Amino acid sequence: MKFIDETTILVKAGNGGDGCLSFRREKYIPFGGPDGGDGGDGGSIIVKAKDGLNTLADFRNKSKFIAPNGKAGGSKNKKGRSGEDLIIELPVGSIIYDYETQDMLCDLNENNKEITLVTGGNFGLGNTRFKSSTNRAPRKTTKGTHGEERHLKIILKVLADVGLVGSPNAGKSSILAAISMAKPKIADYAFTTIHPNLGVVLISDYEKFVVADIPGLIEGASSGSGLGIQFLKHISRTKLLLHTIDVSGYNLKKIKNDINIILNELEKYDDELIKKDRWFVFNKIDLLSNSQLNDLKASINDNISGEIFFVSAKNKNGLSELCKQITEYLKDEL
Repeated sequence: MKFIDETTILVKAGNGGDGCLSFRREKYIPFGGPDGGDGGDGGSIIVKAKDGLNTLADFRNKSKFIAPNGKAGGSKNKKGRSGEDLIIELPVGSIIYDYETQDMLCDLNENNKEITLVTGGNFGLGNTRFKSSTNRAPRKTTKGTHGEERHLKIILKVLADVGLVGSPNAGKSSILAAISMAKPKIADYAFTTIHPNLGVVLISDYEKFVVADIPGLIEGASSGSGLGIQFLKHISRTKLLLHTIDVSGYNLKKIKNDINIILNELEKYDDELIKKDRWFVFNKIDLLSNSQLNDLKASINDNISGEIFFVSAKNKNGLSELCKQITEYLKDEL
């Protein structure tokens, strides 16, 4: 299924049913009193977060949602049936905005969290309601009120503890596949990843964390180049960023340049991203000789401050220690 993370929809609640104008008519009672019943309430529209959904693609072909109207009241004081509420299920992490005002209405950041977007109209009153000591045969009724209507914008921001960032073909997807049960597309060319991938890393029966892998960033991404910039919002909720760097070519100048490009693009996109804790993960060390690896470690340690890891996604070297350190870090963040 195609990954869609933004959409707009129109939601309209049901109208309330009208009240009934009726008088009791039975054999031997030709002039009975009023017996018109009330109408039913209109159905409301509710959004609910649901685990297992990971895209807004279902809304490509359906962008209008209308809840049922309430039924009109009937004779013999029969109340009209209320319209059923319409529940729209969205992925956890969906944020809903009013399209006109751009005000945020809700953040569905927990499974089963729900909110009423538009409320159904109130029922109309039947003429029985207006009977009094001075008016024994009222002909007055009221109509049901209209349900609310709204134009909405929905943005999906995936929920993950850790975000993988880096240049295209740095091996982010390979790392995700090596440490989790996720099966992202992996190939030896740039932009293999074209949408965010999520993987759950199980440390024990009681310890786990979620990793998000987004498409690679290139220079000029903050101005629209490449694919990654449109998905950076998906790492805005993460607690930790893993900056993945390809060291296979053993080109120290290129390695440092790749690091600076990513940092610059993150900062240009959102100052808050650059403030997040960020660890450096140097990948593909299986393609280096021992001497090259030692030289690289010495050079990196002299030029970069922060947590540094040297790993091979292919051979899984260094990944166990990386996951262990992430687990400890996330415990401290609770």
